[in-house]
Amino acid sequence: MTIYKLTEVCSVAGQIQPSDVAALSRTGFVTIICNRPDKEDPGQPGAAEIAAECENHGVAFHHLPISNSGISVEMVAEFQRVVTESKGQVLAYCRSGQRSSVLWQYSGSP
Repeated sequence: MTIYKLTEVCSVAGQIQPSDVAALSRTGFVTIICNRPDKEDPGQPGAAEIAAECENHGVAFHHLPISNSGISVEMVAEFQRVVTESKGQVLAYCRSGQRSSVLWQYSGSP
């Protein structure tokens, strides 16, 4: 998994696995945002699987899926709120990291 650091607070990545959460937590991520709809690709871990691992490791989890309908104003506001209120580093992920990067850019988040 390649992590792209956008700012001191926010990074993006492609799809993560439940087994990645422990290492992400150890490296300082306290919030994870999933921007993928469930069942977008065969074999993709669902948001609930990632959320369960986040709970096991004390990491906040948020599911803000970006579908074919695009990014809404509400989604931008919620992403901004989550990043701003996080008590540390945030990792947002989707299939490749591109949608998460666009959402971050629209939000003007730190």
